[in-house]
Amino acid sequence: MKYYFSGVELKKKIDLSHPSFEAVSKAAEILGVDAYVVGGYVRDQLLGRPCKDIDFVSIGSGIDLATKAAGLLDQNLHPVVFKNFGTANFKWQDYEIEFVGARKESYSRDSRNPIVEEGTLQDDQNRRDFSINALAIGINKHNYGTLIDSFNGVEDLKNGIIRTPLNPDITFSDDPLRMMRAIRFASQLGFTIHADTFEAIKRNKDRIKIISQERITTELNKIILSRVPSVGFTLLEESGLLTIIFPEMQKLKGIEVRNGLAHKDNFYHTLQVLDNISRATKDLWLRWAAILHDIAKPPTKRFIEGEGWTFHGHEPLGAKWTPGIFRKLKLPLGEEMRLVQKLVALHLRPIALTKETITDSAIRRLLFDAGDDIDALMTLCEADITSKNRQKVIRYLERFEKVREKLKEVEAKDQVRNFQPPVSGEIIMEVFGISPGKEIGIIKDAIKDAILDGHIQNNYEEAYDMMLTLGKDLGLSPKTK
Repeated sequence: MKYYFSGVELKKKIDLSHPSFEAVSKAAEILGVDAYVVGGYVRDQLLGRPCKDIDFVSIGSGIDLATKAAGLLDQNLHPVVFKNFGTANFKWQDYEIEFVGARKESYSRDSRNPIVEEGTLQDDQNRRDFSINALAIGINKHNYGTLIDSFNGVEDLKNGIIRTPLNPDITFSDDPLRMMRAIRFASQLGFTIHADTFEAIKRNKDRIKIISQERITTELNKIILSRVPSVGFTLLEESGLLTIIFPEMQKLKGIEVRNGLAHKDNFYHTLQVLDNISRATKDLWLRWAAILHDIAKPPTKRFIEGEGWTFHGHEPLGAKWTPGIFRKLKLPLGEEMRLVQKLVALHLRPIALTKETITDSAIRRLLFDAGDDIDALMTLCEADITSKNRQKVIRYLERFEKVREKLKEVEAKDQVRNFQPPVSGEIIMEVFGISPGKEIGIIKDAIKDAILDGHIQNNYEEAYDMMLTLGKDLGLSPKTK
């Protein structure tokens, strides 16, 4: 089965080989209902994209169809049932299989929860968010493999267009999260949002406020993980949604000119850094570090005569803001947040090393502060090179490569990544016969600085001798044995 439009082939063949298709087809015949595979699986098949989620619609009970199909696949397989929503699902051969009964929905103005009634396939397609997601394929014997396209979804796939099946104002007012989904699909697929649909997003943007933060952040993370995430953020900004869901980022936008000197637009700079790092890594948290690395530039912006625009202190302030931003967006507050916070705080350190003679001391301090996240930090810093001058970019990358080489050299020699001073607080207390107090911190910090600055080697003997000298300066005497 092939589909051609104006000579353009969308997909060689719709893959219906997964065992669930045969099982659902048999189950539908036994139950005497019509069933269809719908939505994302059909869309991604036509686009040639991998998809591990298969959604089935039954013109009848989706729960009954799921139960019967599961039993045909394996007598011990039982679907997870959500009676209140009329849905069921199970996992089979690393595919997520979802079932729902065809339905029509209506909404009240102030609620995201629909009034649901049983419906036809057409009713079910009408409630879909976009034409490209309103495609269905019959799986009963009489229509097995037949594509049903009520809203020219295939044509929109061919042309790379995202539009709603029905009036976009109704579609977005009913479920405001669909506005972010439109932008997410545009970012993931490289599609264009139809002008009428995008204007409706602008008109309905304030409706997003009735959606839970968790659902908004899920869509935001999917935009961030898309191949070119700047597409999604540009659309969020142009639609007015960004001001509502992430005002800190919106405030990065804009240029100010004074005495003929302008600073760069930090919003578009951030998007370039995000795109750059996205070519190097799929790690969500490194991408979040790119988003937040300059987040505190607006309040730290100053114009200094003879120097121009400065943003002194934006790194520590951005790091200070990071937990609050994560908390507000319902992002995890554990290791993921701490990584982003560290990278935001340190992101100028390696860049400074490219502008001067690299000393072992500066490298040791960077290794000590970055620890095991040094490679992530270097990836962020390299992404932060956004000059339009190609030769300048090449020169900076060459300098970063020298920094990387120096990091490896110093780490191999001094082993300071994540190091602890060879003399512990317990040893200091035992040697001098003292209780916990400020003297211990003074001695430990001084030994740490001496090692990082290369004044002593990172070993117990030299650290112990320095401890005795420091203790004497503080009026401490070793206990007599």
